[in-house]
Amino acid sequence: MSQPANDIGSAGLEVENADMSGCEIAANDIVKLTHGKLSTEEVSASVVCPSCGAVSLFIGITRNSFEGKKVVELEYEAYIPMAQSEMKKICWDVRRKWPSVKHIAIHHRLGVVPVSEASVIIAISSPHRSESLEAVKYCIDTLKATVPIWKKEIYETEDCSWKENKECRWTGSREK
Repeated sequence: MSQPANDIGSAGLEVENADMSGCEIAANDIVKLTHGKLSTEEVSASVVCPSCGAVSLFIGITRNSFEGKKVVELEYEAYIPMAQSEMKKICWDVRRKWPSVKHIAIHHRLGVVPVSEASVIIAISSPHRSESLEAVKYCIDTLKATVPIWKKEIYETEDCSWKENKECRWTGSREK
């Protein structure tokens, strides 16, 4: 199967130990890194299941300012093999913490992301809302802390700045 030219890589994992009641397809974890524009509809649809009454989403978008500076776009880079591995670990952790979660999709954009476009979309389905809402928050917080994806802000003045996630575990800046 060929991938679109802008698709860096995605991995779908069937999860055999997940609760299968009421859904005829196996639980699925999808992690994707791409230079293409992210689609909320595509990500959301990838986790829908008849046995699930909840699909929770997090959509991180490029904002137009940071600390008084006008941001015109963001640029993301990643160490792709490690980023995919860490994203898969997040899925496994979610399944351990919230066993009723059915499907998980984590899509992150790389390259240039203009203001108001999505940089990351996370979607999780579960029978009830509390599990999927908690799991989505865990996913984005853990992604920012563990996944090697770097962000550069480009400002209206044409200056730029690589941003460090305060949550990032390997920088030593995290509060103890």
